[in-house]
Amino acid sequence: MTPSVSPALPYVDFATFLQRHFPGQKVQKITLTAGFSCPTRDGSMGKGGCTYCNNKSFSPNYATKLKSITEQIDEGIAFFRRKYPEMKYLAYFQSYTNTYGEVEDCIVKYEEALRHKDVVGLIIGTRPDCMPQPLLDYLEQLSKRTFLLVEYGVESTCDRSLERIQRGHSYQTSVETIERTHAAGILVGAHLILGLPGESREEMLQHADRLSQLPITTLKIHQLQIIRGTIMAGEYQRDPSDFHLFTEEEYIDLIVDFVRRLRPDIVLERFVSQSPPALLLAPRWGWKNHEFTAKIRKALTATPQEPRE
Repeated sequence: MTPSVSPALPYVDFATFLQRHFPGQKVQKITLTAGFSCPTRDGSMGKGGCTYCNNKSFSPNYATKLKSITEQIDEGIAFFRRKYPEMKYLAYFQSYTNTYGEVEDCIVKYEEALRHKDVVGLIIGTRPDCMPQPLLDYLEQLSKRTFLLVEYGVESTCDRSLERIQRGHSYQTSVETIERTHAAGILVGAHLILGLPGESREEMLQHADRLSQLPITTLKIHQLQIIRGTIMAGEYQRDPSDFHLFTEEEYIDLIVDFVRRLRPDIVLERFVSQSPPALLLAPRWGWKNHEFTAKIRKALTATPQEPRE
């Protein structure tokens, strides 16, 4: 009898991506807070930030702006080192907009992270309207001497959604900045939120079509979460009917259809986000991220005769 072969996933996972860049080496991200702000918070484009955003929902305790970059890296390594003593690390500038400030100040922080003996590269999270050409020129040179991934918060390809959530930029801005960054020889990532109010299921699936046309290497997908302390939380509490929050099963079905429309070489880093329970208003799902991933993988690799669970 011929042994059964597990069907291949129709996407590349992030672990495989890291193995390609760091063969034989375990690599882990360490999230950093570098003290940057955002143009939708400081008054240059608005006040209050994007309507869905509360930075506390995705920043670990060691990543505080009261500590230096080196201190945060050391504390992050201490968290992982007991279990993984040979691990190397990617310094992940995640919180707020990590290219928003004086170019020289940004460079100083990136270089401090790279001076750490256990750091083997950088991931920089930012907005597509905050990549000045002088900084991009520096990053182009930096990418020739270390691993570098720049992640842009695209969030939606629908301009009316971007306006509603107070992003302060259009989808075309994302397109142009992603193309500029790719042309500089830099790996590009994108973030996308599924479930923004006013978007139909088909419009969400069209995000996959549009993003597939861009030169992105990685994609992070986030389900819409209503987080305490945000503008959106107030909107939700005033009129919950304006929001469609997915059940677990609905979301898995959406992701399966989304991935099947996405360019298959795009690296999918995550399908869901998980915020601290104390900050999360809705949806309150009962599954952990790894459980979601396992169910999504099973659904994606099921044959047409096999029912989804």
